[in-house]
Amino acid sequence: VLVVALQKGNRFLMVREYGVGVEGYELMFPKGRIENNEPIEEAANRELQEEVGFAAGKLTLVKTMTLAPGYMGHLTHIVLAEDLYPARLEGDEPEPLEVVSWDVDNIDELAMQVDVTEARTIAAAYIVKALLEQRHAAC
Repeated sequence: VLVVALQKGNRFLMVREYGVGVEGYELMFPKGRIENNEPIEEAANRELQEEVGFAAGKLTLVKTMTLAPGYMGHLTHIVLAEDLYPARLEGDEPEPLEVVSWDVDNIDELAMQVDVTEARTIAAAYIVKALLEQRHAAC
């Protein structure tokens, strides 16, 4: 699961953590594996609490994506987390994660950050921004 946590004021909560594959710190959305066949939303809320220190009153599965469907069956479930409130669970990260708040309206700038290279994070930001714009237009 990959969790797009939305604070009031249309701000994403993200984490900066060390990426072994790129040997550097990356800014990305919190994410993790689904454990013991837990429901997608439950896994998202757990990861949010472990990595960001918040839980969500509302969780919405937005989209399921693949990384490379031609040779890999790995799925990523993008979950929008709203109505956030403080709640922390012990995680498995080797060091504390830096939590970063980012304005939804500045995702073009986010996508161009040198420490934002994970395609799932970039795609999720644009997908959720489009969803929020659709909601706003419907009001």
